[in-house]
Amino acid sequence: MTVLGSAVDVTSAEYAAHRASMLGRLAELDAEHAKALAGGGEKYVARHRKRGKLLARERIELLLDPDTPFLELSPLAAWGSASPEYTVGASIVTGIGVVEGVECLITANDPTVRGGASNPWTLKKALRANEIAYANRLPCIALVESGGADLPSQKEIFIPGGALFRDITRLSAAGIPTIAVVFGNSTAGGAYVPGMSDHTVMIKEQSKVFLGGPPLVKMATGEESDDESLGGAEMHARTSGLADHFALDEPDALRQARRIVARLNWRKAHPDPGPAEPPKYAADELLGIVPEDLKTPFDPREVVARIVDGSDFDEFKPLYGPSLVTGWARLHGYPVGVLANAQGVLFSAESQKAAQFIQLANQRDVPLLFLHNTTGYMVGKEYEQGGIIKHGAMMINAVSNSRVPHLSVLMGASYGAGHYGMCGRAYDPRFLFAWPTAKSAVMGPQQLAGVLSIVARASAAAKGQQYDDEADAGLRAMVEQQIEAESLPMFLSGRLYDDGVIDPRDTRTVLGLCLSAIHTAPVEGARGGFGVFRM
Repeated sequence: MTVLGSAVDVTSAEYAAHRASMLGRLAELDAEHAKALAGGGEKYVARHRKRGKLLARERIELLLDPDTPFLELSPLAAWGSASPEYTVGASIVTGIGVVEGVECLITANDPTVRGGASNPWTLKKALRANEIAYANRLPCIALVESGGADLPSQKEIFIPGGALFRDITRLSAAGIPTIAVVFGNSTAGGAYVPGMSDHTVMIKEQSKVFLGGPPLVKMATGEESDDESLGGAEMHARTSGLADHFALDEPDALRQARRIVARLNWRKAHPDPGPAEPPKYAADELLGIVPEDLKTPFDPREVVARIVDGSDFDEFKPLYGPSLVTGWARLHGYPVGVLANAQGVLFSAESQKAAQFIQLANQRDVPLLFLHNTTGYMVGKEYEQGGIIKHGAMMINAVSNSRVPHLSVLMGASYGAGHYGMCGRAYDPRFLFAWPTAKSAVMGPQQLAGVLSIVARASAAAKGQQYDDEADAGLRAMVEQQIEAESLPMFLSGRLYDDGVIDPRDTRTVLGLCLSAIHTAPVEGARGGFGVFRM
């Protein structure tokens, strides 16, 4: 074994300051997560309970195997959105959990938020969940109770919303089971969720599935009807045949859903590894590693040592391109190749090293873990002449065409094309999470504001105009404030640019759950399938 050492001094003032800053950020994060848990608020939660119904997360809890974890995804969706009607969480809960020993992708409408109606952020969150299910071959269970599209925002939902139903059929066509459990209304386009699923469970005197409810039918045809005869569970179980299983109440419906999963005869592509040795260092120490000021470098090996099995890490090219740490490890028994930014900037050597390492991982069918703390690729005449563009392009080429699963964690900065080279959201990592310390943008706020200032000053000079330094200072301050706010992890998570902002202490557990889900599908690397590398 090659056990990583540690230079972290948990008794130092510097460590204490970093830890205090992180705990403060985590307290802010907890407050925002609480908004998602609150759903539509006390009034609508009480109304829902008065009807004898379970809340969305209570339904998930009864569905899951006892004492198994649930990896909730995108809990901050819609955070900071322009409309106050779009609550944090986007009126849907999504995540990965174990049902009858099978890892499943679970979605659950939150009926306490506008009756579970879907707004644009609900759609984005649901589509991301389907994407995860498809890539990792996870059976899908939809816990449905929704009035369909949130009509005032239909213009942003109707056209792209059809992809939800397309996804259900494509999952089924790929041999990935789809199950719908209907707890209440599933109307209009929402009726196609149970209609297109492989297995559908409906609940007596509770499930209502129809393309058009009684008022719409009256307006369209003049026909008088009631909920039960038009779309009730008993009608669909006895007459239309839409319901495959008829449940007496919500617990019975969830029991039947569990039995459906138990009969899937579902097998993972790769067996689960045996017990893994924990890291040699405490996860709690991760709280004090990342400085509050991201301009201050930190050694990412300190993070690696606290998340990989036995803190055992075989570094690749340790003396070459030292601002990018690469190497091999295991995490909860699964092999991983790690790429972790050390000093922030990526130079030509780091880029070439990364490209080679990514190719090796693809030859060995080993998933890659990217730990971000980069300000981007190095700029300047010396580096441009040295080929930084073609070497950075080589790294991005390798990431783009790599076929092994990628996992990304934004620990600190993730700016510019460095975000791309380290497998940011646009490069389809299977999962991407952020720490509360993370920031991501085209460049840092000061740099971006400074560039705008230089351009404006040059423009004024070219026109022979006097430059207003006072206005420039105000502009720079405004731009810095804007970019700082738009770089923060909760802002980015609200737009689904990650799959969640996590407590650093949970990193090993979260990555372990992701690796387990990933290995439900075959893990196979590219074999020479890369684009042209400029040498």
